[in-house]
Amino acid sequence: MTRPSHRVLTGITTTGTPHLGNYVGAIRPAIQASLQPGTESFFFLADYHALIKCDDPARIERSRLEIAATWLAAGLDTSRVTFYRQSDIPEIPELTWLLTCVTAKGLMNRAHAYKASTDANEAAGEEPDAGVTMGLFSYPILMAADILMFNANKVPVGRDQIQHIEMARDVAQRFNHLFGKGRELFVLPEAHIEEQVATLPGLDGRKMSKSYDNTIPLFEGGAKGLKEAIARIVTDSRLPGEPKDPDNSHLYTLYQAFASAADTATFRADLLAGLGWGDAKQRLFELIDGQIAPMRERYVELMAKPELIEAALQEGAAKARAQAMPFLAELRASVGLRSFQAIPQAAAKVESAKPQLPVFKQYREQDGRFYFKLSAHDGRVLLQSRGFEQGKEAGQWVGKLKQTGASVLAEAPVSLGEGVSQDEVAQALAALAAE
Repeated sequence: MTRPSHRVLTGITTTGTPHLGNYVGAIRPAIQASLQPGTESFFFLADYHALIKCDDPARIERSRLEIAATWLAAGLDTSRVTFYRQSDIPEIPELTWLLTCVTAKGLMNRAHAYKASTDANEAAGEEPDAGVTMGLFSYPILMAADILMFNANKVPVGRDQIQHIEMARDVAQRFNHLFGKGRELFVLPEAHIEEQVATLPGLDGRKMSKSYDNTIPLFEGGAKGLKEAIARIVTDSRLPGEPKDPDNSHLYTLYQAFASAADTATFRADLLAGLGWGDAKQRLFELIDGQIAPMRERYVELMAKPELIEAALQEGAAKARAQAMPFLAELRASVGLRSFQAIPQAAAKVESAKPQLPVFKQYREQDGRFYFKLSAHDGRVLLQSRGFEQGKEAGQWVGKLKQTGASVLAEAPVSLGEGVSQDEVAQALAALAAE
């Protein structure tokens, strides 16, 4: 089977009801991306994360159902993707603990959410950690486990989430350095910022968000609820017949997110020609409802039959665990959590007869740069790299040296170890290539 060119992973926190901004900004582009060839997509309901933000069990239960139904109704093809609940994968909290044991507290101290909480407390004259739970403090580690459990190499996030991906990379590198023995147990994930994805304005022109109470419902309230919300979009006082300014119209921005280029151009021209705001809102309603009405119908069907949603999620959990279980077993063994089984003597002799190979090790120094070295079985350093700004660069050179051998030594950013000859390094690289 051909391995996909990349794995993409997206989590959805289950604390609210999806609105139009969620659909345009996250759901629609993610589903479209999952249809691209060479992409293996993982979508999960981040219900463990929801416990950090919400202590209302009924709200979390309802949100999990609504969000799952929304994704399925919007056209998510579960035969092409792995769609699951975070809480259905017990390997994730176990991996969270393994990662917690190698994560520096200082790294968590710098997390944006934690710092925002302590700053707010201090501004209010309270103790810095007032109201801060360990869930809030360490949730970047849980997020790292979500990503690293499936070795996703691409994580679509907003700019405010980039720090969490960087933290996941730091934790992964630390674990690889301590327990990898020359192997990269974890792929280093990269944040993917989708600049072209629209951020919809809400009723008042600010970013559509439940925090601002300015959202337009996606399915809730049906066509009537959608029409009533659109009618509340703030516009200026220009009367029908007076030219409107599309570039400063939130209504026009919303129309543009759903219309073709030709229809958008027509709408813009009509606004400039004096189209009344009431007629413009009716056009916007008809445009959006025309696209989401079929999805709304499917959503209503799913909400009435939650067992269909449960079956889809259980199927996704089985697919996810089929990958998570063997990988976690490998990680447990790497840290020393192995079963006590007798080692057959014959196998032990064969193992001891194998030559000990040199190993590459990657690591990060206190200067923040990334390095690698090639060490002989007796610990002597054969090659030492210079520092790189990105860990990915170091990893690429390790891969090139493993595959190409001594032929790239002249151009490689490395120096020979003390008392080491180039022939000795060439032999070591040849031994690795033959393994």
